[in-house]
This record gives sequence, structure tokens and C-alpha cells, in this order.
Amino acid sequence: MGQEGLPQQDLAIPWPDGFRVTVALPSTAAQTGDSMKIPGISDARTRRARAKARIERIRPSSYTMGAVMAQPVETIQNVVVIGAGIMGRGIALASARGGYNTAVIESDPASLQSARAEIEKILDRAREKGEMDEPAARAARERLTYAAGFDAAKGADLAIEAVPESVAIKAAVYQELASRMAPHGVIATNTSSLSITELAATSDRPTRFLGMHFFNPVHRMRLVELVRGLETTDPTLAIGEQASKAMGKETVLVRESPGFVTSRINVLIGNEAFTMLESGVASARDIDKALKLGLNHPMGPFELVDLVGLDTRLSILEYLHRTLGDKYRPSPLLIQYVKAGRLGRKVGRGVYEYPS
Repeated sequence: MGQEGLPQQDLAIPWPDGFRVTVALPSTAAQTGDSMKIPGISDARTRRARAKARIERIRPSSYTMGAVMAQPVETIQNVVVIGAGIMGRGIALASARGGYNTAVIESDPASLQSARAEIEKILDRAREKGEMDEPAARAARERLTYAAGFDAAKGADLAIEAVPESVAIKAAVYQELASRMAPHGVIATNTSSLSITELAATSDRPTRFLGMHFFNPVHRMRLVELVRGLETTDPTLAIGEQASKAMGKETVLVRESPGFVTSRINVLIGNEAFTMLESGVASARDIDKALKLGLNHPMGPFELVDLVGLDTRLSILEYLHRTLGDKYRPSPLLIQYVKAGRLGRKVGRGVYEYPS
């Protein structure tokens, strides 16, 4: 029975894909299109109830206010990570530790083997340090599978793309996913600077597409930037939030803008460090030391760029230079280092040398 003893009826209200909302109304309630009016309840209270329901599109949990309840339709069980480079392998491990069945897709056999070995090493180290016990480490291993082809993405609820920063390369990945992912599946890109809207437009599901920008090393860094494109829906962001929390991450929500929040600030610091090095202000080690001890940065700008990859940093700067203007013009010294093949830790030398 409803309010004041009246019988109830279920009223289905149109909401974005991803949520089903049922409102228990007295049978005398009036309904027209997308609006509802409940006898004895003011328009203001009705609007407040609908506003509360809208909140639940952002939080993947049930919420009840009076007679209104919003429930997520989809939950994540199967995740696929495309790309087994530095970021992809870290994201895959975080996903498996978060409880998701996780497939890693990488066409290069050497990269796939390297990713598997590094994931094993990180799990062993975490167990030795007491950060996880043996059953938890074993469970994470069992949730991980490795594949060279896209058939491993069949039925995936969430795909996280972590391939090089090229619209063409990423678009080719999305086309492969289109016929294989679950119909309700969400695509997330780990891009650190490219347009989410532009990338989404190359996929078959622009409303179920978002940015999930992780940080290196993924198993240590707690932040994920959730980036909303033009057509990204609230339920899609809720999926990103749900996955991030399961992986033990904190999130910030960013409206699409070149470089988001962190990359725009970080590349300016790194680029200025190269300019200072080129002009002889200080040595690379002293610049790193100054920012670590004077500004409490965990890594110096040169240590960080060697970890990220100088070619990756240059690509981001070139994109931001095109989109945001001259203050992002890459340092000539950075360009020289990339041309010389000094790309960072991954090749054994960048700003610093890394003997094998």
C-alpha cells in the first residue's frame, strides 16, 4: 500500500542507459512523458526526489528517498587491458588485485612476456613486504590471462586502452573491441593528453566512453583522473569510479581539456627543467635534488621523465603546444635527447644512464 493507504503502481521514468529507476506511486498519480506529479506532494519535493535519484547515477549503489530508488543495471566482472607496456601492465595488476577477471592483450610477444614477469615480481615483492598474503597474491595471478589477439575481449564489461598516444592507433583498437565487448561495455582510455571526445567519436559507443588516467607506477600511485568527454554519461563515469575504487584508487573528475589537470602542470615543470639544464643553471642531479628536498616532490623532474619516457613526454608537449599555445613549446634539449635515442629507463639511457 502507498501513502494514505492507496494502492501503489510502478512508474518507469526515462533515465540514461545504465540505470533503472522505479518509483512507487499511488495509483491516482498523474504521469505525462518524462514528468511525474504525486498527489499531496509539492512540485518542489518531487524535484528534490528526482535530484536525489540523479545523484545515484554517479555513485554505483542503491539510494532510497521516500518512494524513489535508483539501481545500477550493470556491474563489472570482466576487464580487458589493451597494451602491456609500463602503464598497461600496472593497470592490469591493479584490476586483478581489485577482484576483476582481467585479460591483457598485447600483440608483441616480448612485451607480453616482460609484462607477465614484472607482474609476478611485483606480487612477490608485495607478499614479502607483508602488503598482501599468499592467498591474495595467488588469487590475483589466477584472475590474470594474457593474449595476443582481441578475442580475449569477448564479453568484457570494461576495456582500458593503454596503447601509444596516437589517435589512429587507439581508433584501430576501438574498432577491434566493437564486435567483441558486451553491448553494455564501457571503454576507458588511459591517454594523458588526447581529446576524449575525439577518441570517443572513433568508437562505436561514445556515450559509454571516458578517460581513466592512471599514474606510474600504477601499483604505488593512488590517483586516477576520470575525464568526461562531450557525450560521456553519468552512468559511464559511475563505472569508472566503481573500477577505480575497487583498484584502491582515489579519483578526481575532470572536464575534458588538453592535458587534463596533472599533465598540464607536470610537463611545464619538466620542460622548464630541460631549459635550465640547457642554459647551465644547475646539473640534472642538483635540479632533481632541489625539487625533492625543497618542494617535497617524491621524484625529480629528470628521474620522472626517464621513468615515463622522453619520447612520451615530447609527444604530450607537442600536442599541448598545438592546442594550448607557445608556453608548451618543447625544449630544444629534450628534442635532441629523443633524436639521440635517449628515451629513458626503457632503453637504458635518458637523462641518466641505466646499466643493465
